[in-house]
Amino acid sequence: MLKSTEMETINALVSKMSLEDVKNVSERLNMQRTFIGKQTIRTLMKGDKVTFNGRRGLTEGTVLKVNIKNVVVDTGSTRWNVPASMLTKVA
Repeated sequence: MLKSTEMETINALVSKMSLEDVKNVSERLNMQRTFIGKQTIRTLMKGDKVTFNGRRGLTEGTVLKVNIKNVVVDTGSTRWNVPASMLTKVA
């Protein structure tokens, strides 16, 4: 996580960006999101406990299946197809 001063610096820089700069930063953020997702996928196995922040708040569940980009998570009442970058493994 970034410190508040780092976030303030980023916000100040974003406010000065041109459209081309925004496009470049957007591409970089998408690459970072993909990297984090693939990193998470490599650490998950069927039966692992995970959490994710969904529409209903923080949700905890069990991994049923690990796909290429998404993970099927059983929360007890519902099965969710969650992007790997949104998941956090519970110890």
